[in-house]
Amino acid sequence: MKPNPARAIQRALGALLLGLACLTSGCLFTDVKIPLDTNLEQTKLGDKTGESSSQSVLWLVAWGDSSTQAAAQAAGITTILHADQRVFSVLFGLYSKQTTVVYGE
Repeated sequence: MKPNPARAIQRALGALLLGLACLTSGCLFTDVKIPLDTNLEQTKLGDKTGESSSQSVLWLVAWGDSSTQAAAQAAGITTILHADQRVFSVLFGLYSKQTTVVYGE
């Protein structure tokens, strides 16, 4: 069987595209929730939940307040027991929204 250079090029190109896809995962659409705490062994969420968000468009304009303080004030929380961050992004961040979610009393 003779080596086929065209087939070798196709395989190399396929491997390169697969590698790039792995490096840029989430580049078209991302919607994830991440804990902001480091000790999650005995996490209590509390009765109240507050959210605060910031957004950006075209990598040029950003607005909002996604601080834990703003999230706690939105729900009347005085003691924060746990916090999460939600990240939503479309097309490499063409539009993105970051939301802080706090739980407490």
